[in-house]
Parts: sequence; structure tokens; C-alpha cells
Amino acid sequence: LLPTLLAHAPALVLDADALNAIAGDSSLQSQLRARAARGHATVLTPHPLEAARLAGLPDARAIQQDRLHFAQQLAQQYVSVVVLKGAGTVIAAPGLAPIVNPTGNGLLATAGTGDVLAGWLGGCWARSGLAPTADPSGLARLAAACVWVHGQAADSALAAGRRQHLSPSALIEAMASL
Repeated sequence: LLPTLLAHAPALVLDADALNAIAGDSSLQSQLRARAARGHATVLTPHPLEAARLAGLPDARAIQQDRLHFAQQLAQQYVSVVVLKGAGTVIAAPGLAPIVNPTGNGLLATAGTGDVLAGWLGGCWARSGLAPTADPSGLARLAAACVWVHGQAADSALAAGRRQHLSPSALIEAMASL
């Protein structure tokens, strides 16, 4: 399905296995880069290891050492908005200064919380009416707002005394209550 989506979907949020498939296939990488020329917009939401794969690196060490650089590099390379997840999530878009998110904590370090972010971002994008052909700065701001809510939900849970990781369902509930 991925080649068809890359060719025809005007708006895509790509995460997890889609990113791994793209990292391992130069044809998919070319298709991803070509989307912007057709007026299609893409948001990539890699964690550091997925970002390393997209950058052709063997592990996440270099990504973690220079998150701003690699988020910007991936945004330029794939002509996409990039949300590099992790402590100090970085939102980058081609030709724009990156945004570093100040919210979030270790309660998000569990399987599924990145999926929640990707889904939240996709839903907010659909509700926003923001056209896929819009200036990437609008999409980057939308992504930054979603990342902020995602992290703020964890910060609020921590402030309320929670010490266990947030499950995806608990995270969604916390995000919806903000």
C-alpha cells in the first residue's frame, strides 16, 4: 500500500513501519521526495532509531548527539515536516528554523505513545482544514502544537503524582482533557 499512498494521498503522517520501509527502499525514498512537487504534504514522526535508519546511519548515537541537525537534514532530504521524537522533540520543516518542544517526560517512554502522537496529529490536521498544499510553516506549527499537547498530558500526569508510564489509552484520555 505504501507506494500507492505516497503517489496519491495528498496528506500523510508516516510513522513506525512506514518509516522503516522507506529507509530500506530507495524507490520509496524517491517517491517520498517527489510528493512535495505534486503539492502533497507529509509529516514523518521518527523516534531516534527510525531517524538513524532514514539517515542511513547504523544506530541512533549520532542522531542523539545532534538532534537539531538531523531533524533539519531529514526535513530537507525528504521534503517533509519531521517530528523527531524524544526528550526535547524537534519539529523541522524545509527552510524553516526548527522548533524544540519543552513539554514531556519519561512517562511517555512506553510502546504506543508515539502511535498516539501520530494519530493525534493526523486527526488535528484533518480537523484543521489546513490544505496539504499549504505553506510548510503552517503544518510545522500544527505539528508543534500537537507535540506540545502530547507532552503536556504527560507533564500534567506527573504533576498529579503519576509515576508509572502512560498507556496509550491513559495518554489519549489525558490529552483530551487538556
